[in-house]
Amino acid sequence: MKFARMLTGGVDWVLVSAVVVLSCIGLVTMYSYVGDNIYFERQAIWIPLGIVVMMAATLPDYRFLRTGSAGLWFYIACIGLLALVLIIGDIALGAQSRINLGIFSLQPSDPAKLALIIVLAKYFSKRHIEIAHFKHIFVSGLYALLILAFVFIEPDFGSSIIIFCIWFGMVLVSGISLRHLALVAILGAVTFGLLWSVALKDYQKERISTFLNPVADRQGAGYNAFQSMIAVGSGQLFGKGVGFGTQSKLQFLPEYETDFIFAAYAEEWGIVGIVVLFALFGIVIWRILYHALKSPVNFERLFCAGVSILIISHFFVHVGMNIGLLPVTGTTIPFLSYGGSHLVTELLGIGMVMGMRAGRGASQNPALGYNPAERFL
Repeated sequence: MKFARMLTGGVDWVLVSAVVVLSCIGLVTMYSYVGDNIYFERQAIWIPLGIVVMMAATLPDYRFLRTGSAGLWFYIACIGLLALVLIIGDIALGAQSRINLGIFSLQPSDPAKLALIIVLAKYFSKRHIEIAHFKHIFVSGLYALLILAFVFIEPDFGSSIIIFCIWFGMVLVSGISLRHLALVAILGAVTFGLLWSVALKDYQKERISTFLNPVADRQGAGYNAFQSMIAVGSGQLFGKGVGFGTQSKLQFLPEYETDFIFAAYAEEWGIVGIVVLFALFGIVIWRILYHALKSPVNFERLFCAGVSILIISHFFVHVGMNIGLLPVTGTTIPFLSYGGSHLVTELLGIGMVMGMRAGRGASQNPALGYNPAERFL
């Protein structure tokens, strides 16, 4: 009984309910009445496993992340895995981004996003008074750049965008000045120009160009975007019904379990279903930000903000590419898309947010282990 109270004492049941419903919606969208359901069957295992991880993550006292070096070691371990994937990783859809572990594959870029949030939250929380100094923007950018460089080499353009969004979003909430924001924007534009000229591969340039006019090459580079737009539009008000999406289930829409699951969902559930989906994501973000605002500790506030930025950026990039407003980058949508690495990482982040809420009383007392003068570097 004592363990049960400890396990559920820090649980935000509104947040957990929204996350579980979203995961189940994704699972149902993967199901097909014809052919194999291998993605459905595997995700049916990943979801309960991820929920167990989420609940377990509410138990630790996370002061160790802001007072010790555990976060830095987690970051270094993720960098090591990103380097390893370039050596022994499997190649799928032109990207070498996964390590085959036999019964499942690990995509290191997913935990690396969480590691970046932890590192940046600690870095900025220790320097909130002097954050206006541009050197801190530069140093934090190096943390993000190291991960981004490995991910970009894979190449995984979608994860690269998310990593940039995490860094940029956390820089904004940390208190950057408008002058520095303008400078960062200029540097970003210059960097993109250099990447376009030197680093981006032809198919990546093609994807970016195609999204401006996805119907220009319906049978070539614009095929995925065009079929996705058809699927979303054909759902109309109430959708075609669960399992009866013709674009997805008849294989006109590729990767409908992962990159285009929003389009598959919209086709089957229609505008009403989309409104429900947006409301559920709104609840998730509201609860995370609620915990951020209630926290008296900078690290916890910044960590919660980072998790919300991770979810928001994934959501808008995925939906944007599914409705033709953004280039097709292979970005998943949180909780819905198939995949164990990203689902477990997202649920772990949610569990940590709730765990920090549960330990809030202890975290307010500097004598219990928090040294404000401690530096990260």
